Amino acid sequence: MIDAAAISADVRQWRGLIVTGAWLALASVVMIVLQIAIYLIWPPPEDTVGFYELLLDNPAYGLITLDVPYIVSNLLAYLLYFALAVLLWRVSRSAVVVALAFGVLGMAAYMASPRAVEMLTLARAYGDADPAEQVALIATGDGMLATWMGTAFDIYYFFNLAVLLIFALLMLRSAVFTRATAVWGLVAAVLMAVPSNFGVVGLIFALASLAPWAVFAVLVWRRLLRLVAEADAVPEAAVVG
Repeated sequence: MIDAAAISADVRQWRGLIVTGAWLALASVVMIVLQIAIYLIWPPPEDTVGFYELLLDNPAYGLITLDVPYIVSNLLAYLLYFALAVLLWRVSRSAVVVALAFGVLGMAAYMASPRAVEMLTLARAYGDADPAEQVALIATGDGMLATWMGTAFDIYYFFNLAVLLIFALLMLRSAVFTRATAVWGLVAAVLMAVPSNFGVVGLIFALASLAPWAVFAVLVWRRLLRLVAEADAVPEAAVVG
């Protein structure tokens, strides 16, 4: 069991990061709800021409359907992982370093996969092109959409699974987080085993992983804020002593 005084000292030293991580955990849940609502109310187009027409008619919504909110959601989760790293490094420094390394590589891979700006540029060219040029632009758009959910996206997906899995396992070995928090994280990680671009099965697994992730994020949010409150309530001299 980790010394409570040591954890309190870590929380004091990294207070800003932990508070930020707490609220980002809650913000990630809000983003999930927002993305699901947008998807259900305004489903994305089924082909390149549909995306072009949407981007020309409503560029803002077109960019949303091309996963711009998901970029924000992933950044929130990534910064949350740093707050968890501060609180779990005493369990296993090696595991935390490995988890963050997977996180960095996965986030880099994901940031290379979205094609929102490229599709907007192509859509504008498509609107001004003649029929023959439009055929070529449609083919280019097809390639953009294929790379959007291609190898880089799958690398991100599996690496993100590894990050969540490692942190959830560390939580099981730590007295900082409850067992329930760790279990919800493990369930979410297991459901991420099938990327969302793997047909209907992948979509089902991806949607199913959102519920346990949301519960995990809410539990982490509550715990991080409680740790900060507890650390603030202890006189600094007592922590140092």
